[in-house]
Amino acid sequence: MSQQVLKGRFTADPGGGPVTVFLIGMRANRWWKFGKVVRVGAAMPKMLAYLAKTPEAGLLGYQQWFGRTTIMVTYWKSPEDLQRFAADRSAPHLEPWRRFMRESAGNGDVGVWHETYETVPGGRESVYSDMPVFGLAAATGHVPVGAGLNTARQRLEAGGPDGRPSARG
Repeated sequence: MSQQVLKGRFTADPGGGPVTVFLIGMRANRWWKFGKVVRVGAAMPKMLAYLAKTPEAGLLGYQQWFGRTTIMVTYWKSPEDLQRFAADRSAPHLEPWRRFMRESAGNGDVGVWHETYETVPGGRESVYSDMPVFGLAAATGHVPVGAGLNTARQRLEAGGPDGRPSARG
């Protein structure tokens, strides 16, 4: 993804359907146990590589930040796609999760967390001012803010359940 700053105001255009937002991360509770932290964290690049090669799994895009507590924001076509990936024995999630539960869960060295949200038209809004393509716009669609999309209220209503058109027209 390009980090070129685009001057002006833009919004995301998910195309009028729901989008599942999945936040996931880990925390090095005992950072001096570096080996355990690395073992837990090492599973994520494999999952992302698999998802990049398997678009039918449903991942639309992601962004991540690192520190003592990491966070990854991911965007999915549906909660069913996310759950299917998590439970798929042939995908690279289930085995590392089971290993974490066997070897690390409950000892306090490394914490893991996630939150899932399903967004729907009329229930989400975004604006990006003088930013690279980012977030939901990077995962779905990136359009300039124009007539009818100038305020947060207008963006919330765009493509909402009242039948108004999405940002794409």
